[in-house]
Amino acid sequence: MIVDFTIFPTDAGESVSAYVAQVFEIIEASGLKYEHHSMGTNIEGDWDEVMAVIKSCRDLMLEQSNRISISLRIDERKGVTNGIERKVASARAKMNRA
Repeated sequence: MIVDFTIFPTDAGESVSAYVAQVFEIIEASGLKYEHHSMGTNIEGDWDEVMAVIKSCRDLMLEQSNRISISLRIDERKGVTNGIERKVASARAKMNRA
């Protein structure tokens, strides 16, 4: 399962990068495969593992903020591992094909 995940406080002003940095630390410490991008993070693992990481991020954010925003998009495909790299590689391999 791949989850495209975004979390940030809505009451922390214009810049939230200090909060996002703390979320990055939780994600990186999880041991799960991940990929940060400018609008969030892709995390790959089984349901319980990924949701535990998201819950940890949520709990931390709620300790520091009265209101947060969380967005999730989930791609779950049976039997697929290493999906973060495979999905991109598959699309790139098909580029410029007639």
